[in-house]
Amino acid sequence: MFLFVATTPQLLAQDKSDLELIQKQIEDKKKQIAKQLNEAKKLHENLKKIELNVAKTAKSLNHTDSQIVNNQKQQIKLLKQQQEYQKALNQQKSQLAKQIRSAYMTGNYDFAKMLLNQKDAANFERTITYYQYLNKARKEQIDSFNHLVKELTLVNSQLIDSQSELKKLKSEQISQQSMLKSQLSNRQSTMLKLQSSIESDEAKIAQLQINEKNLMEALVRAQQKIEQENVSLVGLSNLRGNLLVPAKGNLRKMFGRFRQGQIKWKGVVIYGDSGDDVVAIHDGKVLYADWLRGFGLVTVLDHGDGFMSLYGHNQALLKQVGDSVSAGESIALLGQSGGQSRPNLYFEIRHKGKPVNPVSWLKL
Repeated sequence: MFLFVATTPQLLAQDKSDLELIQKQIEDKKKQIAKQLNEAKKLHENLKKIELNVAKTAKSLNHTDSQIVNNQKQQIKLLKQQQEYQKALNQQKSQLAKQIRSAYMTGNYDFAKMLLNQKDAANFERTITYYQYLNKARKEQIDSFNHLVKELTLVNSQLIDSQSELKKLKSEQISQQSMLKSQLSNRQSTMLKLQSSIESDEAKIAQLQINEKNLMEALVRAQQKIEQENVSLVGLSNLRGNLLVPAKGNLRKMFGRFRQGQIKWKGVVIYGDSGDDVVAIHDGKVLYADWLRGFGLVTVLDHGDGFMSLYGHNQALLKQVGDSVSAGESIALLGQSGGQSRPNLYFEIRHKGKPVNPVSWLKL
């Protein structure tokens, strides 16, 4: 039996071959990840266009819904006015009828004949005064009656116009709902392609890193804007534990947990219903309002003293950069932009650029 012992040159050649194989595998993996990220980038660009169209339609639909509500309130008010004017008109008719009957009951003589039959000056003067009073009262009643008729006619006309406008608004609403449904279907198809394009964990981590980098760059630009404008807001330091919850729904306390690899959650997620109001947690000014890769439609508010709040994954943004907002004011509509599979709000609070746990700041 012979024992084969590899020589040093043979071992070195084997090690070199193994190293080359490993390097080739690493290079192939890098190319695979780069291909996935490149495909994902194209799909994200397509997703951005679709979600901006969704936002436009959703915002229009929200405005139409508000107009319908206001129109219905106006109709209730007009119907009430109509009833009041009709009631007042009936009362005027009754009073006018009484005056006519009263005038008739004074006698069957005309005014000239009654004057000629007067026997003395005192009676004549009383008769003149009495008829002047009757004529004046009757004229006032007739004028009031005519005014009510005009007001009632105007209210009836406004009511017809309002009903016609409501019919038009409801037609627009149906059209917008149909368009939104089609856009959301298109979005779903793109999102599935996006999910299948990112297969490996390495690519997912790289994707999250790209998203985080984009967010940080957007926040830095926003921070620079604050410094340039010298905005004076009081901050949130004295409001810890008393800030408004930005949306209704189920809050998942994910801050600080590992998300993928060594990447941690910087905020929390609130699962809710599409189209629900997203509100400002406190008074502030809009610093950023746009679509951001990985976060969808995002609004960032400055609250002063280095405090910012971030609201992502929205269906539509209701405020523009530079707008001042009050605590509890609607700033967006809850959605699932940014490639989300279900409606939610991604929410962060940052102080001087550093994320802080929102749970300890909100009034839960």
